[in-house]
Amino acid sequence: MAETPNDRWNWDAAATLDALGAAAVAIWSWEPEADRLRLTGGVRALGLAPLAPDCSSAALRALALPQDRALADDLLRPRSAGSEVALRVRIRGAGVCVWRGVWREDGRASGVVAAETAFAAPEQDDLTGLMRRRSFLAQARERLQAPGGHELIVADLDRLRRLNEALGHERADLVLAALASRLATAFPPGALLGRVGEDEFAALCPAEVSPGAEAMRKALETPLRIAGLDIHPTLSIGAVQTQGGEDAPEAAELLRRAELAVEAAKTAGRGGAADYGRALESDGLSRLALEGEIKGALERGEFIPFYQPVIRLGTGALAGFEALVRWRHPRRGLLLPEQFLPMCQELGLMSALGSAVLREAARQLSVWRARHEAAAGLSVAVNLSTGELDRKGLLAEIIEIRNATGLPPGVLKLEVTESDVMRDPDRAAITLHKLRAAGVTLALDDFGTGFSSLSYLARLPFDTLKIDRYFVRTLATNSGSEKIVSSVVKLGQDLALEVVAEGVENAGMARRLLALGCDYGQGFGYSPALSAHDAESFILQCGADGAAPIRARNRA
Repeated sequence: MAETPNDRWNWDAAATLDALGAAAVAIWSWEPEADRLRLTGGVRALGLAPLAPDCSSAALRALALPQDRALADDLLRPRSAGSEVALRVRIRGAGVCVWRGVWREDGRASGVVAAETAFAAPEQDDLTGLMRRRSFLAQARERLQAPGGHELIVADLDRLRRLNEALGHERADLVLAALASRLATAFPPGALLGRVGEDEFAALCPAEVSPGAEAMRKALETPLRIAGLDIHPTLSIGAVQTQGGEDAPEAAELLRRAELAVEAAKTAGRGGAADYGRALESDGLSRLALEGEIKGALERGEFIPFYQPVIRLGTGALAGFEALVRWRHPRRGLLLPEQFLPMCQELGLMSALGSAVLREAARQLSVWRARHEAAAGLSVAVNLSTGELDRKGLLAEIIEIRNATGLPPGVLKLEVTESDVMRDPDRAAITLHKLRAAGVTLALDDFGTGFSSLSYLARLPFDTLKIDRYFVRTLATNSGSEKIVSSVVKLGQDLALEVVAEGVENAGMARRLLALGCDYGQGFGYSPALSAHDAESFILQCGADGAAPIRARNRA
């Protein structure tokens, strides 16, 4: 049967007002040109009855508590169309009212206002109990109205993707929840805390009581035990300070600055920290320019391997090199991996980049072997990026490279991360056995970060374990790190695997590692990554001296 106009539902104004009153929710509309604020609905329950049905901006300001009058002014300050309104204002003789709305094309704003408790649940992140990004910004905006110094610190959990792949999302969520709990204990009561991204936490508090970025790091980077596994979280931290009051920056802008500092911290490697500065703004524009140049740079061969020596700790003899990619940019000079690898990953170019580095490193080793007797026993290791172990054609490429260069079995080494293996251990085992049969040796990189299953390790055809540089760096200051290094070395001995320590920075580290039974080391204490020309000189020097000494300026 056809519907008639009388059958259609028409909103009844009285019923609508009754519903709003029962829900303690009011509708508001603000007309700046007329200085008129209209309110209807549950105004009595909210303590807004003196303002209904309409009032001036001065009336709203008078009803707000004195310390919140600046917020009332901010609520009514004209903004561009589409701008959101989200403010908490304490009302005299009532509670806290949350005003939500939007500025319209006609220059007016409208929305709803309700008691803070009506918005409490959605404002909290279900997993961590911290504020969501939107509610964090809303409350930060209010707090920044207070005069005085404020500090915003943002911490980004490194390698969340690896955690998800290795542990599964449910267990990785336990890590995030634990970090959120620790965040609450690291800051004074009353600090504004939030989860502002999937792996990103933020804290805002007065500068004079802020514990600072390093206190946050100390609280959050303590090892965790999740489902029987030891997890060692590291964070990249950015901080920014500002003055509150009328001239305070928008909360969203302040958060953007802190997140820009986090990105700068990441360029220093895992576990970095940085403060916001104007120079970071130009760095952001520089990043956009680099993104547009990467594909052409790959085609022109501007990405080249540099070679970091790997040293036998017991004798100081050169054992080989690890190939580490650099970008020889025609205008900016030599760029480090942290300046371009994230962009390569975003653009889907990691496999092409890895293939180029693998081919060139193998070719260079064959040249050295042909020229110098001292290079006869050397190896070169190349990192496989995340997911590259599953790359179609990898095995055929290895066979082709060995045939083209004439490299004997065992001198070309592939380094694979724990998380890449543990995503699908059975599938990885098949691929690794095929690669091993094709004449390469295999290293498990960043070992000790706590994700691997030892039962799988015994079944996989690895020749080498590489100890993560974090544990080497903290060997002298963290008893837990020394226990982990000692355990990895013992495990390597039990499984007849070589063990390489990354990040050896001085003679003290080298001596301690040797005392623990570690076979090999690499790091700035011996040499940074070298150009092919300088690496060749290093080979000749070691051949003449018989050892690669720790550099004098790095002695401990």
